[in-house]
Amino acid sequence: MRTGASYSLNFLVFIQNIFLNQSQKSDELKFPYTRTKCEFREDFEMRYRELWDELSKRISEHPINDLKIFTEEKNLFYQGLFVENDDTLNEFNEIYQSFKVWWDSFAGRFLVERSIDVYSHKIYVELSNLLIEKGIKPKKELDISLIYDECLLVDLEPFSYFAVLSIRDCFVNYKKLISKLQLSMY
Repeated sequence: MRTGASYSLNFLVFIQNIFLNQSQKSDELKFPYTRTKCEFREDFEMRYRELWDELSKRISEHPINDLKIFTEEKNLFYQGLFVENDDTLNEFNEIYQSFKVWWDSFAGRFLVERSIDVYSHKIYVELSNLLIEKGIKPKKELDISLIYDECLLVDLEPFSYFAVLSIRDCFVNYKKLISKLQLSMY
């Protein structure tokens, strides 16, 4: 089992939260909060799901591609989710830079990955015991991609040795995780 925090999927959650904050009450706001009203595509939610599915599949097949997607293909995020004009390009570049600064700090990726260290070991032990009990031999390593916040626009069902988990899942929904992860091991 390998766990890591995805640049691309966490950036999508970052964008999702900015999108959701534009219609949330002040007591329901999510990180990051910005006062700027971004001009997202009308079909944002559909395009978001499509982009999430595409990137999840690509990352599951080749986890090393995650950073490459984030740095070299950043226009996927802009062109897929924002109305294209000079103003939104500037807004997107601000959002992208803001994410990078946060993600590369100790409060970003490092904290996300370290926050579940204890649970990661427990998940490994319990999942291993369950697989042994059921006589299942994994065909390859389970890859778990961590996200800093819940993904509210996509159903995070694991697929073929790949799962996306939020930190919240690991703390609040821990008991359900083992059976959920086991389903991806066939």
